[in-house]
Amino acid sequence: MSVLIDPPAWPGPRGLLWSHLVSDSSTEELHAFAERLGVPARAFDRDHYDVPETVYERAVSLGAQPVSSRELLTRLVASGLRRRKTRRPGTGDSGDTGRPG
Repeated sequence: MSVLIDPPAWPGPRGLLWSHLVSDSSTEELHAFAERLGVPARAFDRDHYDVPETVYERAVSLGAQPVSSRELLTRLVASGLRRRKTRRPGTGDSGDTGRPG
């Protein structure tokens, strides 16, 4: 079982690129890893943490497995831990782009 991180490629706050941090085995594993990494709980979004490029190398050094964004999503879905956004009332749109984030 692994904690996975995709490359920092998603534009976000403070002009940084952001990665997604997930577990393919349990949210408990993910929360424990994020705490060791020093990522605040507010960075958790349904099934992943959004983490800035400034912590990418540290996450890998602590044991996060670097994978492509596609691999991260594939493994998250296969684990059964994927939590999609809820539908927006009256739009028929789930707001889910198919990728974490």
